[in-house]
Amino acid sequence: MYDENDSLTALTARFEENRNHLRAVAFRMLGSLSEADDAVQETWLRLSRSGAAGVENLGGWLTTVVGRVCLDMLRSRASRREEPLDTHVSGPADSRADLLGPEYEALLADAVSGALLVVLDTLAPAERLAFVLHDLFAVPFTEIAPIVERTPAAARQLASRARRRVQGAPTATDLDPVRRREIVDAFLAASRDGDFDALLTLLDPDVVVRADRAAVEAGATDEMRGTAAVAHWFSGRATAARPALVNGTVGAVWAPGGQPRAVFGFTITGGRITGIDLCADPERLGGLDVTILGD
Repeated sequence: MYDENDSLTALTARFEENRNHLRAVAFRMLGSLSEADDAVQETWLRLSRSGAAGVENLGGWLTTVVGRVCLDMLRSRASRREEPLDTHVSGPADSRADLLGPEYEALLADAVSGALLVVLDTLAPAERLAFVLHDLFAVPFTEIAPIVERTPAAARQLASRARRRVQGAPTATDLDPVRRREIVDAFLAASRDGDFDALLTLLDPDVVVRADRAAVEAGATDEMRGTAAVAHWFSGRATAARPALVNGTVGAVWAPGGQPRAVFGFTITGGRITGIDLCADPERLGGLDVTILGD
């Protein structure tokens, strides 16, 4: 229920004042633009049901709520053992970036240039939340503790462990667009030529390839691990794939007639390909900003 000083219209206006900030928090938490929007929408639904009566700091309250929502989403993702493709291909060229304001655009650019999202994906959900909220958005541990169901001291330890992982992360070179383009071009050339040995040199020993359901139905394997298996599968296969910008990050696309039918998202660490995500689901492809690059 809303009191006379806090009508639905006024509540909506106050929420909109915080929307960009909430998107920024959710994007850092989830590494996915679409999931970030889902988290913000859920936060609005919770606010609209409860109202803001008695809430002294609405911005802080909303940050706490979106943190809880994101934590639930991260735990659900971990239980499914799957990740959305745009976790790996998000970037400042996303088609919705112009709607989000300079704060969010700057955040997207920083996330890509600093390779932070790749590192955050390796953290446990509670570690990620503690680090993002405290180190990136200055939320005190006394407010983080109830979200992760720990004491403030324990929440501080979570953030500390995450901070050490981030500080020991690979440099931004792995996400440098020029270097990424060189590696993707080399991979596509080796695949087209059936050059098994070249593929082996480009792949990390622990490389993992994951395909969505649509790609599996089209003939891909849902998961492959190891250089030999991945090199064998791709050898002579990607004959029509082209390098492309996928949400601002260099990847590849199969686009007969100029229409994307499959997207390849690459995770590159230490100059080698550590992961490849194959997406062929039409709905998900429709949400990606794909620009085919010249040879």
